[in-house]
Amino acid sequence: MVTGAAGFIGMHVAERLLARGERVVGVDNLNDYYDVALKLARLERLKAHTNFAFHRFDIADRGQMDAVFAAEAPKRVIHLAAQAGVRHSVVNPAAYVDSNLVGFANVLEGCRHHGVEHLVYASSSSVYGGNSTVPFSEHHGVNHPISLYAATKKANELMAHTYSHLFRLPTSGLRLFTVYGPWGRPDMALFLFTRAILAGRPIDIYNNGQMVRDFTYIDDIVEGIIRVADKPATSSPTHDVAAPDPATSNAPYRIFNLGNNAPMPLMDYIHALEKALGRRAEKNYLPMQPGDVAVTAADTSELQAWTGFKPRTAIDQGVARFVEWYLDFYRIKSNNDER
Repeated sequence: MVTGAAGFIGMHVAERLLARGERVVGVDNLNDYYDVALKLARLERLKAHTNFAFHRFDIADRGQMDAVFAAEAPKRVIHLAAQAGVRHSVVNPAAYVDSNLVGFANVLEGCRHHGVEHLVYASSSSVYGGNSTVPFSEHHGVNHPISLYAATKKANELMAHTYSHLFRLPTSGLRLFTVYGPWGRPDMALFLFTRAILAGRPIDIYNNGQMVRDFTYIDDIVEGIIRVADKPATSSPTHDVAAPDPATSNAPYRIFNLGNNAPMPLMDYIHALEKALGRRAEKNYLPMQPGDVAVTAADTSELQAWTGFKPRTAIDQGVARFVEWYLDFYRIKSNNDER
């Protein structure tokens, strides 16, 4: 089962699983947080596969969730459905409570009562909140979130640990770092910047451009998710109950950073986009937004030790692939094409 199957990451994960012969049950409510037409286009790609079944409902609906678990009996669950966006959580907190807390509890209950072998779920780099030590490590404490979105993701990790401890449900949480690539979310920077540049409008750059992000290409994210899903969580032999390490547990519970391990200044990211589009961006510099952090950087050594995988797609390559998809999907010609 892949929740959030019509989402950016969900579609790519489902496609990868279908390509290797898995039967995939997709769940999504197709809400209007962003363009539903894009979600439907992603969904059409998945529906082309005979091994794909789709259920449209909100994961906060306990009855619907119970019914799907009972009918489909998934062996593994990759939970990617969530109300996303740090800034949106400032103005619409209820959406985050419903989806990220109530919805996640429903997923846990479904896994518990239906013998799921492994639950993999999306956490976020935002859980590191006010931490200033970089790169961020799973061994660092994450008790100071600075947005409700981050708090809900931290809560998911705690909720998962409880189910791993009480019911021996193997759970693996992945702290994702700034995902980008083809079929991406329209509320993310790369999509917003591309749209504005092509329309001849200025792009909004927060914190006066003094931002660093561990931009991670979608293919690397998918590879990390699949590899973790294929290796169910186990208890850590190094866990010490007298001096507990946030990265270990005596329950079948794991947490991993999934990032590019190559943080880049936002302005360099924008330059890569300008190069791919063949156009210069007009820049509108703004102060930091509430809930944002200046720097994200992933220590991925735990992921590499567990799965043997380390993300490695270069920014220039990843941004160029996104631009190629964007121009094709929206049938727009760039200056480079016209030349």
